[in-house]
Amino acid sequence: MNTLLRTAVIFGVLAAGTSFAAGPIARHQAANQARINRGFRSGELTRPEAARLQARDNAIQRTIRRNRIDGGGLSWAERRRIDLRQDALSRDIARQKHDRQYR
Repeated sequence: MNTLLRTAVIFGVLAAGTSFAAGPIARHQAANQARINRGFRSGELTRPEAARLQARDNAIQRTIRRNRIDGGGLSWAERRRIDLRQDALSRDIARQKHDRQYR
């Protein structure tokens, strides 16, 4: 196994382990991030598509951090809004990966 592949496998295992301990929001974020990365590496996502999706993912993460700092945690309503945004991002990742645009 080459070094790059070995590093990717180790990182994936570590990321999966920490995301399962962190809860459903972190798992969803990790899954979306992995799908964006895999889509870009495989050529299913063009550079602009991946950049747009990544920017949306970053915006969701900023919202999570801001909500946790402001209120001492996430309320039920904040969790629901974040979950809806993550679901929409997930759908858009799938849509972009299958739009027959390849790099």
